[in-house]
Amino acid sequence: RNGEQLGIICEDSKYDFRLQEIRDMKETLIIKPGDEILVECNFQTLDRSGITFVS
Repeated sequence: RNGEQLGIICEDSKYDFRLQEIRDMKETLIIKPGDEILVECNFQTLDRSGITFVS
């Protein structure tokens, strides 16, 4: 907000597509006009020799 990051809303370092779940927020998040939300996803497959079909 106003060029400043307010903080991380949610982080899941062990995400599994087969175990999707709803997350309750600890506090109500107020999103104001002009705010931006960044969603970041990193999926590492360099240790695999075969094709990854679903990710």
